[in-house]
Amino acid sequence: MSVPTIVVHRNADVLANAVAARIITRLVDVQSAKGSASIVLTGGTVGIATLAAIAATPARDAVDWRRLDVWWGDERFLPSGDKERNETGARDALLDHVDVDPERIHVMRGPDSGMTAEESADAYAAELRAAARPEDHGPVPSFDVMLLGMGPDAHVASLFPGMPALYDTRPVVA
Repeated sequence: MSVPTIVVHRNADVLANAVAARIITRLVDVQSAKGSASIVLTGGTVGIATLAAIAATPARDAVDWRRLDVWWGDERFLPSGDKERNETGARDALLDHVDVDPERIHVMRGPDSGMTAEESADAYAAELRAAARPEDHGPVPSFDVMLLGMGPDAHVASLFPGMPALYDTRPVVA
């Protein structure tokens, strides 16, 4: 196991731009080696600012967006297009500005799909399972980039301290 490296930036804008540069480099490197790449997105202020920073830099053109799978690490169970959905923020900040293949954007369904939150979580788990390969050694794919932020109340991926979902062993929980 590698030793974690902690890099501190002077403010959120510098952080978002630095992370954007690292993401672009990582995606280009993976696509050069494997042909395609995958990324797991998050929401939040810095998460969306990072996606906007990717969209704003000409270096984004080094990524072959048609060979990128886009997933979410968390999502709010709200209708499509709701401004509070992480998907909506990601589309506004980045995905609507690059030539990503719509078939490779793996969206968690909201209540407008006719599903309950639990059914949506089960459907997303099934989609992850279908994308997993034997070399992933589990029920979800191995991702090339995974973005996770931490909220001011110490939540990560919409998992708040003390929630029962923290102890759930399923790969996706409502």
